[in-house]
Amino acid sequence: MKAVVCDRPGSPGDVKLDEIDRPEVVKDLVLIRVHASSANPVDLFPTTRMGYLMGGRKPQVLGTDFAGIVESVGNDVREFQPGDEVFGGGRGAFAEYKVMPANGAVAGKPAGVSFEHAGTVAVAATTALQALRDHGRIERGRKVLVNGASGGVGTFAVQIAKALGAEVTAVCSSRNVEMVTSIGADRVIDYTQEDFTRGGARYDLMVDIAGNHPWSECTRALEPRATYVGVGAAAVQHGKGGGTRALRHFAGVRLGSLVGSRRVVVLFIAKLNRADLEFLASLLASGKVTPVIDRRYSLAQASEALRYLNEGHARAKLAIDLEA
Repeated sequence: MKAVVCDRPGSPGDVKLDEIDRPEVVKDLVLIRVHASSANPVDLFPTTRMGYLMGGRKPQVLGTDFAGIVESVGNDVREFQPGDEVFGGGRGAFAEYKVMPANGAVAGKPAGVSFEHAGTVAVAATTALQALRDHGRIERGRKVLVNGASGGVGTFAVQIAKALGAEVTAVCSSRNVEMVTSIGADRVIDYTQEDFTRGGARYDLMVDIAGNHPWSECTRALEPRATYVGVGAAAVQHGKGGGTRALRHFAGVRLGSLVGSRRVVVLFIAKLNRADLEFLASLLASGKVTPVIDRRYSLAQASEALRYLNEGHARAKLAIDLEA
């Protein structure tokens, strides 16, 4: 089968499309014919020296998000059967076929949702959901600020927060104001024209994906007992120090927050699981959440998608069509 692999650390553009063995299906495993995937910052990590060394089996198949059709199942599987349309997340999704544990992060795809849309959900939408619900403890009617609202996690965070009954203010650049408005934000702040930390408004929850304001400035926009959730420290930008800057930023937030009554969560890693995927599937089916696609690529163009993502200017989701 065809798969996008990393056989040595380097830049994202160095990954290649190769022929590898199709995975075997045994016991509790499900074999999925992948129709669609998407690129996430976490997919850049295996191309770094540290990520390559930590990755185990070589070469590493890249990719995490997937949507497709169950091809076959192991003898112990009862949850799925061949022909089921599914989506989820797990390492090695940039490939024509992928195996997943039947009890893992895989769920039924809603009938009215395309493979392309479902293939963008697992990492970014689960991260947004857990940032808002689990770490942010979002409640209906609360005021939520999403800083960095035009990226993959941000576009999902805006829509999920609205679906959970919050009043949402989104921060993005001028070129993204129209798009972020269209996905339901109650107010959109163009950071090139206005500094949200100096506008006088205060929020009950801040989901900080951009990480571009120190804690001392963030506090001006937070209620005394507000919650701050920092997202995005796992992002890797080759040769740009992106990961190092993110770590420094969130370390500064943690240190600064030791004084005061505001609750701070930083450096959390989303845990992909079926229950959250099924919840997200219900939001997709109802139309309350619709993935936003910035660019589309074929599997052979996955290296281009990763290169563009690494540049730091991608907005919303970068979809990868394995049927193209």
